[in-house]
Amino acid sequence: MEAKKHLAGGVNSPVRAFKAVGGEPIFMERAAGPFLYDIQGKKYIDYCLSWGAILLGHAEKSVIRSIQSQAAKGTSFGTATEYETALAKEIKKAFPGMERIRFTSSGTEAVMSAVRLARGVTQRSRIVKFEGCYHGHSDSLLVKAGSGLATFGSPDSAGVPQGLAKLTTVLPYNDEKAFRNFFMKHGGETACVLVEPMAGNMGLIPAKKEFLSALKAWTRKKKSLLIFDEVISGFRVCYGGAQHLYGIEPDITILGKIIGGGLPVGAFGAQKKIMDALSPSGRVYQAGTLSGNPLAMAAGLSVLRMLSEELYEKLNQKSALFFEKAKFIFKNKGKMSLQSAGSMFTLFFNPRPPQNFREAARSDQKKFRKFFHHMLDLGVYVPPSAFETSFISAAHGEDEFKKTLKACEKF
Repeated sequence: MEAKKHLAGGVNSPVRAFKAVGGEPIFMERAAGPFLYDIQGKKYIDYCLSWGAILLGHAEKSVIRSIQSQAAKGTSFGTATEYETALAKEIKKAFPGMERIRFTSSGTEAVMSAVRLARGVTQRSRIVKFEGCYHGHSDSLLVKAGSGLATFGSPDSAGVPQGLAKLTTVLPYNDEKAFRNFFMKHGGETACVLVEPMAGNMGLIPAKKEFLSALKAWTRKKKSLLIFDEVISGFRVCYGGAQHLYGIEPDITILGKIIGGGLPVGAFGAQKKIMDALSPSGRVYQAGTLSGNPLAMAAGLSVLRMLSEELYEKLNQKSALFFEKAKFIFKNKGKMSLQSAGSMFTLFFNPRPPQNFREAARSDQKKFRKFFHHMLDLGVYVPPSAFETSFISAAHGEDEFKKTLKACEKF
């Protein structure tokens, strides 16, 4: 394949290689509304939606106009702009706890910076994450669980130093008892607890409210910082993200995807007293040449200004109706379950929706591979991995749902 001659592995992100599902990856040429079009001209109903970033549908006219207008003025300045402030103000309407915001060029970069900030503020080194939650590919977070209840991490990738990985503790997701037992002993040496309140990278698994409440209570008690990674769930599950649904405000929030309107972006934010520790105000260094890029700011601002209570109500209502019909189909087929939240969903090939990574890992991957290629053949594109989340956009309609459900029935 031509791409393999010039790109490492033929792709620029591993999941695109279709290694988890087999076969050759599809090369897309364009997108519009709820559809993707490959280089052969075949049309697919898209439930990947750039991994959740496309909330309104592909190539939404207002967003495209905003990008084109800004591109005509310049694509990057390397200076401060008014666009950054405008987008920050729009984000704060939905996430008031983000009193001060710093933009980055990706979610990975935002997480990496937020962890450094937490370490700088608390003067502690250890961080806690949860098994199955993905927070980007920075060294401290490419860590797998070891053995035992309080697991000290080991590298999950070549190139990650063992010493650095040992500063990351990996605990089971949605296990309040395991967290409490670890934190009672080690909370005083922990800089931060990092969690996806709506896990999206072991399939969609929402956190239990009592689990998140325990994280909030114990981090406060031990003077550690609670970080919510809402790169996926922010502006997707609802306007104020998962933290609004749960009524639990973290110390630091991380956002991405939707706030860039389809262009690369990330952001992290917190109360002023925490964010003041960042350079140039404080001693925690963080920078980015293309952070706050005017194209991404313009696209994100265009999307956020179109969001409304009515839009989310319609999107979540039509999503819920689609999920209800899909669940009926899968129930009759047996050993399949669908888990959803807002316009996010995952089909698991096991009889009950999982509550953590170990339960998710029992999903029948061979059956998923067959399902993926069956749907692909019938013009329906879902993420090429059994452990990813699918999404619905405002552009999806009754015709697309009918075709998708018909394809599901045929499987």
